[in-house]
Amino acid sequence: MIQLKIEFLTQLSRHLGKHPDKEQILAEYDSHITEMLAEYSGMQIEDADISTDIYSRLGTPEEIADSWREELSTTPMKTQWVFILANLVFFVGGTILTLVHNLFDIPFIDIAWKSITSIPALIILLYLFFWALLGYEIGKGFGHKGRRLMKKTFILSIVPNIILMNLTLFRLIPHDWFQPLLSPPFILICILFTALLYPICWIGYRWGKKASI
Repeated sequence: MIQLKIEFLTQLSRHLGKHPDKEQILAEYDSHITEMLAEYSGMQIEDADISTDIYSRLGTPEEIADSWREELSTTPMKTQWVFILANLVFFVGGTILTLVHNLFDIPFIDIAWKSITSIPALIILLYLFFWALLGYEIGKGFGHKGRRLMKKTFILSIVPNIILMNLTLFRLIPHDWFQPLLSPPFILICILFTALLYPICWIGYRWGKKASI
């Protein structure tokens, strides 16, 4: 079985060529194959069947190398700004909707406001999904290299949320503007879920990192 691992890693090394993270990739797949081979310890299974299972679960060395080369075309900066701008769109869109609703009498805006404020639980769940997706995409796209990128993207993305929360809590923004949302229970829920955003993002990152293998 050791020979199977050596052959797999030799082929992977050849297909990776001069990939800048070649050594880390080989070490990572060495670890995964070792764990897989341990599952067959003491079992009467032909090497050919074990090899087929490894290839079906991990992919061929050529497929793995191709996926890592594709990763090089996705720059960390581009991924970071996609999520920062996406969160900013939510933030700015909500701000504009709130201002227009409170400063102008526009029927369809009022209807949109009432519809959104009637489903706060759904809004929270969708927003949690956004942060889980942020972590997942970074983990899947950058693997072990994405941890620092995930932290930096999270911090930059969360800044508008923190600013809005503080402006609201210290009444620098009129509370009447956010009725019927802004009740004490809802404020506590927002604070709690804000504290959970990073763990959720981290779980998404771990999930994405696993999916990249």
